[in-house]
Amino acid sequence: MLAAFATILFCLALPGSQAQAKTYQIGTDVTYPPFEFANKNNKYVGIDIDIIKSIAKEEGFKVNVKPVGFNTAVQSVQSGQLDGIIAGMTITPERKDKFDFGTPYYKTGAVMAVKKGSDITSFKQLKGKKVALKTGTAAADYANSLKKKYGFKTVTFDDSDNMYQDVTTGNSVACFDDQPVLQYGIKHGLKLQIASKPANQGWYGFGVKKGTHKALIKKFNAGLKKIQANGTYDKIVGKYLGTANNSKVKGKTFTIGTDVTFPPFEFANKNNKYVGIDMDLIRAIANEQGFKVKIKALGFNAAVQAVESGQADGVIAGMSITNERKAQFDFSKPYFNSGVVMAVAQNSKIHKLSELRGKRVAVKTGTSGADYANSIKKKYGFKVVTFDDSNNMYADVSTGNSVACFEDHPVMQYAIKQGTKLKIVTKPALNAPYGFAVKKGHNQALLQAFNQGLADLKASGTYDSIKAKYLGADEIKTAAKTSGNDAEDRTFIGLIKQNKGALLSGLQETLWLTVVSIFFATIFGVLVGLMGVVPNKFSQGTSTTLIYLFRGMPLLVLALFIYTGIPSLTGQKIPAFVAGVVTLTFNEGAYIAAFVKGGIQAVDPGQMEASRSLGLPFGKAMRKVILPQGIRIMVPSFINQFIITLKDTSILSIIGLLELTQTGKIIIARNLEGFKVWTIVAAIYLIIITVLTWLSNWVQRRTKV
Repeated sequence: MLAAFATILFCLALPGSQAQAKTYQIGTDVTYPPFEFANKNNKYVGIDIDIIKSIAKEEGFKVNVKPVGFNTAVQSVQSGQLDGIIAGMTITPERKDKFDFGTPYYKTGAVMAVKKGSDITSFKQLKGKKVALKTGTAAADYANSLKKKYGFKTVTFDDSDNMYQDVTTGNSVACFDDQPVLQYGIKHGLKLQIASKPANQGWYGFGVKKGTHKALIKKFNAGLKKIQANGTYDKIVGKYLGTANNSKVKGKTFTIGTDVTFPPFEFANKNNKYVGIDMDLIRAIANEQGFKVKIKALGFNAAVQAVESGQADGVIAGMSITNERKAQFDFSKPYFNSGVVMAVAQNSKIHKLSELRGKRVAVKTGTSGADYANSIKKKYGFKVVTFDDSNNMYADVSTGNSVACFEDHPVMQYAIKQGTKLKIVTKPALNAPYGFAVKKGHNQALLQAFNQGLADLKASGTYDSIKAKYLGADEIKTAAKTSGNDAEDRTFIGLIKQNKGALLSGLQETLWLTVVSIFFATIFGVLVGLMGVVPNKFSQGTSTTLIYLFRGMPLLVLALFIYTGIPSLTGQKIPAFVAGVVTLTFNEGAYIAAFVKGGIQAVDPGQMEASRSLGLPFGKAMRKVILPQGIRIMVPSFINQFIITLKDTSILSIIGLLELTQTGKIIIARNLEGFKVWTIVAAIYLIIITVLTWLSNWVQRRTKV
């Protein structure tokens, strides 16, 4: 009975416990599309409404949104009738005296709009005329700051619709409003046209009465951070300000190539996830435009070749837009402008270009720094040595092999703040815009979506937030926070602990590549080797040709030929792992074929003659007499080839396979601890090879070779 009573009490109490989620009263404007407006079902929607509701859902509270008009909402918050306001409210010093604001959520700027077809294009043409404004907006403040200088009069309205109507009917010649608001209105049939560039730029913020609702502000900030991280924020902005042409890319997945070591534009963080300006930007645009991206960190050269061959749909890798590249690629609108600087070792006495004469300078292939260095090397008389990644280039200078390097300014700044022992000695030169690229004439819908998404992210302020995340005022803290480069990373034990997941994953990929490749290479090698000893000239010639061809071709060239050359010819993509296995199969198989052929030929010819004289056919004599003896001769070479195959997997990092060596490069790109990381990687290789050597010795003893 008591248990039943307790159960009833629990059930009665349950709804009450679930109803504990607090409900906040939030004020907003009535007519401020696309931030707040009533849809055809008379339901309030818009960027502001969707943002506050998404944050409430993330943080576990409820909101009751009240569209009371901007001025009324402001007054209601001040009087305590409402808990907060989200209404396209620009954060200003004056408002900070009366409100506490959350993290800014949207960047805006004021523009002037005139009636469609009007010949007014500048503020000077407003003299003596009437201009319409909406009360309480940053655009109204901006117009009032200009009216004395340009001699126009202002008339104020409580809502946007009446302000726009005053211009379209000719009562006023122009109006000032926030850029996204006007863009949205014009897109939906408003008969106005924008006649000025954005000015008086500011940020929208969520506000509460000063000194109150600290918990609500804290929840807003936490929720905003979450929806920005999971892509919800970009989807909301794209829903109201995105392009109508998304159907061509919506729902599709595109393969995007990028560099391995080009921080702060692309690098792996402590969780082995690729981040950086380029990575955050392409993911934000994908979210905003409704498509998905698969990032492949191939290295700059391999990424470019992958796009040319069709293995990747696009490349974003701090790629400078040049006339030469325009012949092969279609570029987006520039998303970043950089400049080239020269850096030298910290203790170097070199301070200017003229001091480089007769000396060696390091550059990274494919960068604007390399282009700049090559353009001036004749004038200043220095030699250029090229590297595939930034870390090796920096090491070449810090160790004294080269006296200087040329690199893009933000990249060099970031590297120095991360601990690279270099210093910048010149001012930025050769302004170089970065662009997203696709193969010329291909993936035009993707390129269009990138451009539209970039414009939307710039309008919403997301673009500036991404840049500030990696190149903000406090870059040292930003770099440490983003890359996870703390004191623990500087020790061998710390590096192993921080990166054990990545190292184990790289080792697993290396071993898997080795096992699969050696399996197919053995089959290929044995067949080709046997073809070389059968009494048939065609078979012998084929065997000799295959061994000569695949053993003579450098492994690096063969990998690139299979991964990028064949797809470029056939139009069919080859997965990186498959390309890697095929590469090792042919290369290692050729060596196996050579020692299979040699092992059989090493058996005393008299053995075959004796077998044949006893009436055994060639095939049976080979199986029963020659091969058992030949295999014992081949065993040491076979085990040795297994070890060589294990080491050769490191070359496949050129096609983006995330094996152990590539993993080491990625870790170094983040913490620049080259010596320690390569020591750890070398130790792992030595341990595996030692085990294989012991296995080889055991097998040799068992076979009594």
